Amino acid sequence: MVDLRAKPYHLNDEDISWVEETIASMSDEEKVGQLFFQLTASQDEEYLRELMEKYHLGGCRYNAMPGAKVLEQNKILQKYAKVPVFIACNPEQGGNGVCPDGTFVANQIKIGATGKTEYARAMGKISGAQTFATGCNMTFAPVVDITYNWECEEVLARAYGNDPKMVATMGKAYMDGVHENEGVASCAKHFPGNGQDYRDAHMSNNVNHFGEDDWMASYGYVYKTLIDGGLDAIMGGHIMMPTYMQELDPDVTIEQILPATLCPEIMTGLLRDKLGFNGMVVTDASHMVGMTNRMKRKDMLPLSINAGCDMFLFFNDPEEDYNTMLDAYKDGIISKERMEEALKRILGLKAKMGLNKKPKEELCPTQEYCAAELGNAEYRAVAGEISKDCLTLVKYKDEGVLPLSPEKTKRIMIVPIKGADGPMAALAAMAMGMGGAKKTPAEKLRDRLIEKGFDAFIYVSPLDKILADVKAGKPFNLNIYFAGKNAISEFTSQQDLVISLFNVANGHPAFGMSKGGGEIPWYVHELPVVGISVNKPTMLADAPMLRTYINAYDSNDDTMDALVEALVSGPDAFKGSDPIDSYCGMWDTHM
Repeated sequence: MVDLRAKPYHLNDEDISWVEETIASMSDEEKVGQLFFQLTASQDEEYLRELMEKYHLGGCRYNAMPGAKVLEQNKILQKYAKVPVFIACNPEQGGNGVCPDGTFVANQIKIGATGKTEYARAMGKISGAQTFATGCNMTFAPVVDITYNWECEEVLARAYGNDPKMVATMGKAYMDGVHENEGVASCAKHFPGNGQDYRDAHMSNNVNHFGEDDWMASYGYVYKTLIDGGLDAIMGGHIMMPTYMQELDPDVTIEQILPATLCPEIMTGLLRDKLGFNGMVVTDASHMVGMTNRMKRKDMLPLSINAGCDMFLFFNDPEEDYNTMLDAYKDGIISKERMEEALKRILGLKAKMGLNKKPKEELCPTQEYCAAELGNAEYRAVAGEISKDCLTLVKYKDEGVLPLSPEKTKRIMIVPIKGADGPMAALAAMAMGMGGAKKTPAEKLRDRLIEKGFDAFIYVSPLDKILADVKAGKPFNLNIYFAGKNAISEFTSQQDLVISLFNVANGHPAFGMSKGGGEIPWYVHELPVVGISVNKPTMLADAPMLRTYINAYDSNDDTMDALVEALVSGPDAFKGSDPIDSYCGMWDTHM
């Protein structure tokens, strides 16, 4: 069932012999260990040695740390591995997914807005180069989900757009870029395709609603494009396909509709038989609720392998999960035939990558090589070019607002609009604090506009004034809030133009209850107003009254530089095309 001479392996007789002889020499314990990817919890050498010598891991991932530390850890992992180990990272948007000091290139929607496949390929090449530089050898990328639902926040910034043909072209370009780096494999995700359900499989169920015909014309087209192009591996998502399952069996029950990672009809029937994928499959992370909420963990582990996944992503408890899978193999729940099939794909890919032909000490590069690749100035320059080409003028009903000029609208009020803070936002704020104070997007925009000759200032809401007074020890004064209303003429006399600057990562804008203050752009017919999102590109859903609306996609320095240059240059300077429906399918957003 596994053809090691065909795509994606193309192995010769010598490599096939290595695969077969290695499998034949393995104990049951070693075979079972190859099925697991583990997320390392420490860089202690004895801990890493135990992972390799006790659990015989087939693959590893790790938590964020500087590239030099990643490389140091990976050398230890390979040192104690009897069979060379996959070491994967998440460079979805560049080398910053390899390590924090790697190069951020762009999020996928930003590249989708440029329409330029050369940027996707460059991102893949940079990702692969910095993956290799740190001693890693597999990218859990490209992401080839499709934005069908604007409320699907898990996908929104990580997808190239809502056009399957563009997603396929961009995804293959990224993969081809990765493959420019010898010995680095590319693993696309999340099969059978995310982007329809607003829910996040980390926390709930996730559903792909397409039947076979619609699926084959969309997600199937994307995956077939990559498979035909030599895709090494696929990550299975915890995504259910109820319509597809009902087409296969009209009598299927709700309980029988399982996430793809536990469903042989999807992972074997659809992926292997219909799409002809011969490469390796790994599950998405096994702590995600979309997988764990269906059955006991002891049943879930072997079922994922029997469904058609070759590797299982992450132990919960190493001893417990390893022995669960080992018992399932010894008891025949996982057959010898299925085990050999999975091992052939795992070891076949390792042979394709050349891991079997290198001495252990040569599986990772030197620290000097790593430092040079992470500090490559040419890589950083790519991000700046993308920032210039991605800026998207989505809506422009008040012609003449652009270009901005000090002669026309000198006094610019910037209204920063954030989302509701959740646990992750709090963690991000803590992390930023540990890294030193950084300018907010509003401060970056203000400073750049001042440099251009504008009198730019940042709006302070009545609610913020109340909080500042309380922190300063002053009495709580709710009258500040209720006194927010004033004459329109007084409001308009204080500024010539307003920029509503949205920095909302998740959920909806936290406008507050302004009672006539400036947070909500109620005044679009009183003053020129420019709405700009430097994060989620769907802010028109919450502020449909905006008559000029721009998506910048992030607030990195090169993006803010390009944004201000475009604002003072005029509409033609916005080169991006909307890769999704930023009007969010609503009629009133077109007002």
